[in-house]
Amino acid sequence: MVDHNENQPKKINIWLPLLLAMVMVGGILIGNSMQKPPVIKISSNDELVPGAVNESGRIEELIRYIDSRYVDDVDRDKLIEKAINNVLGDLDPHSNYISAKELKAVNEQLDGNFEGVGIEFLIVEDTIVVVAPIVGGPSEKAGIMAGDKIVEIGDSTVAGQTYATSDVVKQLKGEKGTTVKVGVLRGRSKEVLSFDITRDQIPLNSLEVAYMLDEKTGYVKINRFSSTTYKEFMESVEELVDESGMEDLVLDLRQNPGGYLLEATKMLSQLVEDVDKLIVYTEGRTSKRSEYKTTGKTFYKIGKVAVLIDEGSASASEIVAGAIQDWDRGIIVGRRSFGKGLVQEQYDLKDGSALRLTVARYFTPSGRCIQKSYDDLSAYDNDVVTRFNNGELLSEDSLIRTDSDTTIFYTEDGRVVYGGGGISPDFFVPIDTTTFDDYYIQMKALSSQFVYRYASDHPGEFNFENLNTFKSKYRISDNVLEAFKAYATQKDIAYDAKGFEDSKSRISQLLKARFARQLFREKGFYSVWNEIDPVVVKAMELLQNDNPLSAMKNGGGS
Repeated sequence: MVDHNENQPKKINIWLPLLLAMVMVGGILIGNSMQKPPVIKISSNDELVPGAVNESGRIEELIRYIDSRYVDDVDRDKLIEKAINNVLGDLDPHSNYISAKELKAVNEQLDGNFEGVGIEFLIVEDTIVVVAPIVGGPSEKAGIMAGDKIVEIGDSTVAGQTYATSDVVKQLKGEKGTTVKVGVLRGRSKEVLSFDITRDQIPLNSLEVAYMLDEKTGYVKINRFSSTTYKEFMESVEELVDESGMEDLVLDLRQNPGGYLLEATKMLSQLVEDVDKLIVYTEGRTSKRSEYKTTGKTFYKIGKVAVLIDEGSASASEIVAGAIQDWDRGIIVGRRSFGKGLVQEQYDLKDGSALRLTVARYFTPSGRCIQKSYDDLSAYDNDVVTRFNNGELLSEDSLIRTDSDTTIFYTEDGRVVYGGGGISPDFFVPIDTTTFDDYYIQMKALSSQFVYRYASDHPGEFNFENLNTFKSKYRISDNVLEAFKAYATQKDIAYDAKGFEDSKSRISQLLKARFARQLFREKGFYSVWNEIDPVVVKAMELLQNDNPLSAMKNGGGS
C-alpha cells in the first residue's frame, strides 16, 4: 500500500481506543465473503467481539489518568495513535493504521483518480516546467501547453523559488469545482500569461504504457492494480489487437506493488481462456476459503505470454505471475518477486481514519502461499538489500531458500515450483550492476533536467515527424555527452572518467530515451529504453520459440 507521511490526524474519538482493544484480543469477525478487492471497507459500527467493550475500559481509563495526572502536557491523540501502531507492529508488516489525511492520498492511488488541474510537470533548477497537460483535463481546456513555465500560482510568485514536487502538488490540487489562477511564461516571451483553471477529477492511470515491440508482440506495463486497471488493460489490448495486429504479449509487472485483487483476477480471465480455472484462493483464521476462477469469456485471443517480475513485484502482481506459472500459460522472466501473500481488509473509523488488517492469506492455483517469513520484521524490511549482498540479484545460484519456502508444488505440466519467499522466475535475468554505480545514479538524477534544457536550446535537432523516424535516425552525439558532463559539473558532480566510460552506453541510451519522452511521451521512452533492457530482450528472445517453456528443458530457466 501507499505510505505517506503527513501531519497528525484530528482529535480521535473514544471509539479508537475501543477498536484498539478489539484488535488486541484479535476477534474481528469478517462478514464479507472476500469476493471483493483485498481492501474492503467495513463500518466501525459493525458488531465485532463480545466483551471487547469491557476490555476497552482499561485502555480508556489509562489514557484518562495520563491525560489528567501526568507531570507534563501530553497530546492525547498522539498517545492513542502510537499505541495503535505499536499493537499493529506486533502483528505483521502489512496491518497498519492510516490517518484521515493519509487515507485520502491512499484512496486516490487505488481509486485511480484525484482532483486537481491535470498537468505533468518537472522542476528544472528553480523553474516549474509543464511536461504536458493531461488530455481532456482542466489545464488543457484552459490553454496550458507543454513547455510552459509556471511562474505564479494564485497570488504567489513561484519563479526562482526552491520548491519540492510535493509543495507544488499541494498548491495545484484542490476540490473539484474550485479555481486556481496560474501565470506562465511561454517560449521566449517575457509576458506572463494568466489562466484560470477550474479543478476537476483527473484520471490516475495504472497502465503506464502499451505499444508494439515488433510486428506481433505487444508490450503492456502496469505500475499498480487500481480500480481502473482492468478497464485500462482491455482498452490497450483492443487497440494493440485491432490496430496493430498483436498476437503475443509481454506484461511488465516489475516494481508493481499490487493493489486490488479483483482487478488482477479479471485480467487473468483474459489471459487464461478455459472456464472455471482456479486463479487464486484466499483463506484465514476467521475467513472461509474463497475461490476466484476464470470466466471463460475472453474478448481477444492472446497467444504466447511473458510476465516480467522483479524484487519489487508484490501482492496482486504475484497473483498474476503465480497463476500464469502454475497453469503453464506463459513464461515468467526476471528475478524473484517480493513475497507478499497476505490479504488486508479496511475498516473505516469515525474520525475519517482507517485500519487495514490482515485477515487472510492468498494461495496460487497449485496451493502455494508465496508470503515470505516476517518473524524478523527488520530482516523483512531489508530483504532486497540482503538479496543484493548475498548475490541473489546477480546469480540465480546464490538464492538461499529458508525452511519456510522449500515446500515443493507442481505446475499443470509437472514442473517444480516453491511456496513461500515470492515467485521465482522460469528464466532468471541478473540486475544490471551499472544501476548501483554512484556516478551513474547521480547522472541519471540529472538527466531529465538536462534533456529539457538541451531540447529547449537546440530545437532544430529534434524535428522528427514520428517516433520511428526518431529511433532510426537520432543518435546521441559526442557534443551532447560533453554538454551533459558540463551540466553535471555545474551541479557539483565531479567528473569520473572511469565511471563515465563504464556507463557511457547506458547513459547514451538513457538520454535518447529521455529525449524520446520529451517528444513522444511514455511510449517514446519505453520503446527506446526497452531496446537494451535485458529482461525485455530475454523475453523477446524466448517468445521466438513455438513453446517458450521448452527452452527450460534445454538448460534455460530456474
